[in-house]
Amino acid sequence: MIEFVSAIVEHAFLRNALLTGLLVSVACGLVGSYVVVRRMTYIAGGIAHCVLGGIGAAVYLERAHGWSMLDPLYGAVVAALVAAVAIGLVSLRARERVDTAIGATWAIGMATGVLFLARTPGYAQDLMGYLFGNILLVSVRDMQIIGAFDAIILVTALAFHNQLLSISFDEEYARARGINVDFYHMLLLVLVALTVVLLVTVVGVVLVIALLTIPAAIAGRFRGTLTHMMGLAVLVSAALTTGGLAVSYGLNTPTGATIVLLAGAAYVVSMLVARQYARRRRET
Repeated sequence: MIEFVSAIVEHAFLRNALLTGLLVSVACGLVGSYVVVRRMTYIAGGIAHCVLGGIGAAVYLERAHGWSMLDPLYGAVVAALVAAVAIGLVSLRARERVDTAIGATWAIGMATGVLFLARTPGYAQDLMGYLFGNILLVSVRDMQIIGAFDAIILVTALAFHNQLLSISFDEEYARARGINVDFYHMLLLVLVALTVVLLVTVVGVVLVIALLTIPAAIAGRFRGTLTHMMGLAVLVSAALTTGGLAVSYGLNTPTGATIVLLAGAAYVVSMLVARQYARRRRET
């Protein structure tokens, strides 16, 4: 740990990675709590895998056609929002089974991204980075974009917290109170899409669902209200990203995968602790 702290002071890329992990932890804790409570993990997974299509298109246009101002994160945002709106419309209005639509969107997004990256010179290295994360390669410009999206997610989630809280636990009651459930469902999907884009920079497309849901699931075991769950989930996510970065630096392992493995271990420990606590309460 001492070596990691010294490296943080010495190397700018590690400081950028640490700050990025802390920034995305805010959105991860807030939106991930909604995802866990509403059981939207599969929807979030469909959005996450569509992100690769947008990234691949952006990288292809930048390198093959000279669109130098097109950042891959912009392509990721566009793809995530399109996927969120499409899935939302299907779930609200279409007769197609939602799981079928999500699965199709999931596969189409991944296939589109792979094809675009295959047509781009030097795609192999980029493909691995986008699939499994490249937090150590985050630039100052990427951090500025991440910070802007993080602020949008935070302000929106706080501004509409009561409405999102209502639809998360009882949609029928929310409708009876005059809340536009369909609108806030779509808004939540948009927040999920933006959060997914942020997390892709940390753990990649393949592992994003783990980091989106595990901190919130851990927090949910120890906090009763959604607000408290969100606060604890932010702290857990920050601890996992920071700890994973430190462990990966010491062991020279891929950072994204290390963060997710650490999160998985923390989830197992939280489950055992929660069971032990429940058992002691029953005995008393």
